Amino acid sequence: MEKLGPGSDADTLHVLAMIPRDSFPLVVDAGSGIGRQTLALAGRLQTAVHAIDTAAKHLDSLNRYSAQFGIAHLVHTHCMDMADIPANFRDVDLLWSECAAYHIGFPNALATWLLAIRPGGYAVVSELSWLRDEVPEHVRAYFRSGYPDMRTVDENLSIARTAGYEVIATHLLSKSAWVDGYYDKLEPLAHSLLQHPEKAVRAFAAQTLEGIRIFDSAEDNYGYVFYVLRKPEGGTAKGT
Repeated sequence: MEKLGPGSDADTLHVLAMIPRDSFPLVVDAGSGIGRQTLALAGRLQTAVHAIDTAAKHLDSLNRYSAQFGIAHLVHTHCMDMADIPANFRDVDLLWSECAAYHIGFPNALATWLLAIRPGGYAVVSELSWLRDEVPEHVRAYFRSGYPDMRTVDENLSIARTAGYEVIATHLLSKSAWVDGYYDKLEPLAHSLLQHPEKAVRAFAAQTLEGIRIFDSAEDNYGYVFYVLRKPEGGTAKGT
């Protein structure tokens, strides 16, 4: 798999361009995985990006990819918990996180990372969010067990402001970013594992296919939303 979750370079770079600044001396990618977005950011900004992940094998893959793309000097990997970022990084100019904040809880992630960001610095965090009030019951039921903490966009904006950020913009991840290179690769792989001798593997494959089925039938009721946030210079957010 070239991607471990929904996403695309086009969406990443589109959101990057929404930030009213083009120079970021210290960039941290929280929950980088194998680093598709890490590579996109480093390539566009031509500055060092520090990739944080707890899976050493993911970071090994990222190091191989960065060498293949000729930007190994711009990618620095750190095998550590994203909750420990403030203890290891200070005065971060841009903290980036795609499809990963939920691991420590979206509200907790924003509050924790704020401590590492310099006044006037930015955070870009994508979070699975409800997009409509009326959601089909089968979709609600799936996420009651899959991600019961999923909130609406307005609720997440309120959480960001309460944590101390200004809201600069939001962006909904394109539908094609779920399919191209992710679901279109994952679906046949999951089908091939339905007869696996290990029960846990079969269960994971079935769960994966159910998630794809829900996505196909959800009628755009949920999606990953990028929240583009800024830490105020004076320490008090005035949200927009």
